Amino acid sequence: MTISPLRLAAAAGIALTAGLVVTGCSMMGGGGAPTSLASGLTARMDRPGAVLDKVQAVNLVNAYRATRGVAPLTPDAGLDGTAQALANQYAQTGTAPATPQGLLVMKLSAGYATFAETFSGWRNSPADASGLAASATKAGVAAAYNATSGYGVYWVLVLAN
Repeated sequence: MTISPLRLAAAAGIALTAGLVVTGCSMMGGGGAPTSLASGLTARMDRPGAVLDKVQAVNLVNAYRATRGVAPLTPDAGLDGTAQALANQYAQTGTAPATPQGLLVMKLSAGYATFAETFSGWRNSPADASGLAASATKAGVAAAYNATSGYGVYWVLVLAN
Protein backbone atom coordinates (compact mmCIF):
# COMPACT_ATOMS: atom_id res chain seq x y z
CA MET A 1 0.00 0.00 0.00
CA THR A 2 1.36 3.38 -0.99
CA ILE A 3 0.46 6.64 0.78
CA SER A 4 0.54 9.73 -1.37
CA PRO A 5 2.88 12.52 -0.24
CA LEU A 6 -0.15 14.84 0.12
CA ARG A 7 -1.93 12.44 2.50
CA LEU A 8 1.28 11.89 4.46
CA ALA A 9 1.76 15.65 4.86
CA ALA A 10 -1.88 16.09 5.95
CA ALA A 11 -1.58 13.28 8.52
CA ALA A 12 1.66 14.75 9.86
CA GLY A 13 0.02 18.18 10.13
CA ILE A 14 -2.93 16.76 12.04
CA ALA A 15 -0.64 14.84 14.40
CA LEU A 16 1.50 17.93 15.03
CA THR A 17 -1.58 20.08 15.70
CA ALA A 18 -3.01 17.49 18.10
CA GLY A 19 0.32 17.28 19.92
CA LEU A 20 0.47 21.06 20.32
CA VAL A 21 -3.10 21.17 21.66
CA VAL A 22 -2.35 18.48 24.25
CA THR A 23 0.89 20.20 25.27
CA GLY A 24 -0.85 23.57 25.55
CA CYS A 25 -3.64 22.15 27.68
CA SER A 26 -1.22 20.47 30.05
CA MET A 27 0.68 23.73 30.54
CA MET A 28 -2.36 25.81 31.46
CA GLY A 29 -2.31 24.98 35.19
CA GLY A 30 -0.02 27.78 36.38
CA GLY A 31 -1.76 30.82 34.97
CA GLY A 32 -5.03 31.53 36.68
CA ALA A 33 -7.60 29.02 37.72
CA PRO A 34 -6.49 25.84 39.41
CA THR A 35 -6.45 22.78 37.20
CA SER A 36 -8.65 20.89 39.65
CA LEU A 37 -10.60 21.58 42.80
CA ALA A 38 -10.88 19.43 45.89
CA SER A 39 -13.64 16.86 45.51
CA GLY A 40 -15.57 18.36 48.42
CA LEU A 41 -15.93 21.61 46.49
CA THR A 42 -17.32 19.94 43.38
CA ALA A 43 -19.56 17.39 45.11
CA ARG A 44 -23.13 17.86 43.94
CA MET A 45 -25.62 18.75 46.66
CA ASP A 46 -28.68 18.26 44.45
CA ARG A 47 -29.18 14.71 45.67
CA PRO A 48 -30.90 13.46 48.80
CA GLY A 49 -28.35 12.68 51.50
CA ALA A 50 -25.50 14.67 49.91
CA VAL A 51 -22.96 15.88 52.48
CA LEU A 52 -21.12 19.18 52.16
CA ASP A 53 -17.41 19.18 53.04
CA LYS A 54 -17.57 22.27 55.25
CA VAL A 55 -13.84 22.35 55.96
CA GLN A 56 -13.00 22.48 52.25
CA ALA A 57 -15.68 25.13 51.75
CA VAL A 58 -14.21 27.38 54.46
CA ASN A 59 -10.72 26.71 53.09
CA LEU A 60 -11.84 28.03 49.70
CA VAL A 61 -13.23 31.17 51.34
CA ASN A 62 -9.95 31.52 53.25
CA ALA A 63 -7.93 31.24 50.04
CA TYR A 64 -9.97 34.12 48.64
CA ARG A 65 -9.54 36.13 51.84
CA ALA A 66 -5.77 35.61 51.66
CA THR A 67 -5.73 37.31 48.24
CA ARG A 68 -7.38 40.30 49.92
CA GLY A 69 -4.97 40.39 52.87
CA VAL A 70 -7.66 39.30 55.34
CA ALA A 71 -7.05 36.81 58.15
CA PRO A 72 -8.46 33.29 57.73
CA LEU A 73 -11.73 32.17 59.23
CA THR A 74 -12.02 29.31 61.70
CA PRO A 75 -14.78 26.77 60.97
CA ASP A 76 -17.28 26.87 63.82
CA ALA A 77 -19.71 24.03 64.60
CA GLY A 78 -22.19 26.40 66.24
CA LEU A 79 -22.24 28.61 63.16
CA ASP A 80 -22.57 25.50 60.97
CA GLY A 81 -25.73 24.70 62.94
CA THR A 82 -27.04 28.23 62.44
CA ALA A 83 -26.24 28.06 58.73
CA GLN A 84 -27.96 24.67 58.41
CA ALA A 85 -31.13 25.90 60.13
CA LEU A 86 -31.20 28.93 57.83
CA ALA A 87 -30.53 26.81 54.73
CA ASN A 88 -33.33 24.41 55.69
CA GLN A 89 -35.71 27.34 56.20
CA TYR A 90 -34.66 28.88 52.88
CA ALA A 91 -35.13 25.56 51.05
CA GLN A 92 -38.59 24.99 52.54
CA THR A 93 -39.99 28.49 52.07
CA GLY A 94 -38.04 29.74 49.05
CA THR A 95 -37.77 33.07 50.87
CA ALA A 96 -34.42 34.48 51.91
CA PRO A 97 -34.15 34.39 55.71
CA ALA A 98 -33.34 37.49 57.72
CA THR A 99 -29.82 37.78 59.12
CA PRO A 100 -29.89 36.63 62.75
CA GLN A 101 -28.57 38.97 65.41
CA GLY A 102 -24.88 38.48 66.20
CA LEU A 103 -23.78 37.64 62.67
CA LEU A 104 -21.52 40.02 60.77
CA VAL A 105 -22.30 38.57 57.35
CA MET A 106 -24.78 36.15 55.85
CA LYS A 107 -24.38 35.10 52.22
CA LEU A 108 -27.23 33.30 50.47
CA SER A 109 -27.45 31.55 47.16
CA ALA A 110 -29.81 29.14 45.44
CA GLY A 111 -29.70 26.97 42.37
CA TYR A 112 -26.02 26.07 42.24
CA ALA A 113 -25.32 22.35 42.64
CA THR A 114 -21.79 22.63 44.08
CA PHE A 115 -20.01 24.87 46.56
CA ALA A 116 -17.45 25.79 43.90
CA GLU A 117 -20.24 27.21 41.70
CA THR A 118 -21.84 28.98 44.65
CA PHE A 119 -18.57 30.52 45.77
CA SER A 120 -17.81 31.64 42.24
CA GLY A 121 -21.13 33.48 42.17
CA TRP A 122 -20.36 35.21 45.46
CA ARG A 123 -16.81 36.05 44.44
CA ASN A 124 -17.97 37.60 41.16
CA SER A 125 -20.61 39.80 42.81
CA PRO A 126 -19.02 42.98 44.22
CA ALA A 127 -21.45 43.15 47.17
CA ASP A 128 -20.97 39.48 48.04
CA ALA A 129 -17.21 39.61 47.51
CA SER A 130 -16.83 42.47 49.98
CA GLY A 131 -18.77 40.43 52.55
CA LEU A 132 -16.43 37.48 52.07
CA ALA A 133 -13.57 39.74 53.09
CA ALA A 134 -15.31 41.07 56.23
CA SER A 135 -13.38 41.29 59.49
CA ALA A 136 -14.97 38.13 60.89
CA THR A 137 -13.03 35.35 62.61
CA LYS A 138 -15.43 32.36 62.42
CA ALA A 139 -17.54 30.80 59.69
CA GLY A 140 -20.38 28.37 59.27
CA VAL A 141 -21.64 27.01 55.98
CA ALA A 142 -24.49 24.76 54.92
CA ALA A 143 -26.56 23.56 52.00
CA ALA A 144 -30.12 22.24 51.94
CA TYR A 145 -31.77 20.35 49.11
CA ASN A 146 -35.46 20.49 48.23
CA ALA A 147 -36.31 18.57 45.07
CA THR A 148 -39.75 20.19 44.82
CA SER A 149 -38.51 23.77 44.99
CA GLY A 150 -37.67 26.10 42.16
CA TYR A 151 -33.94 26.12 42.83
CA GLY A 152 -33.23 22.73 44.37
CA VAL A 153 -30.14 23.59 46.41
CA TYR A 154 -29.98 26.48 48.88
CA TRP A 155 -26.71 27.76 50.35
CA VAL A 156 -25.91 29.79 53.46
CA LEU A 157 -22.55 31.11 54.65
CA VAL A 158 -22.48 32.95 57.98
CA LEU A 159 -19.56 34.91 59.44
CA ALA A 160 -19.15 36.14 63.01
CA ASN A 161 -16.60 36.90 65.71
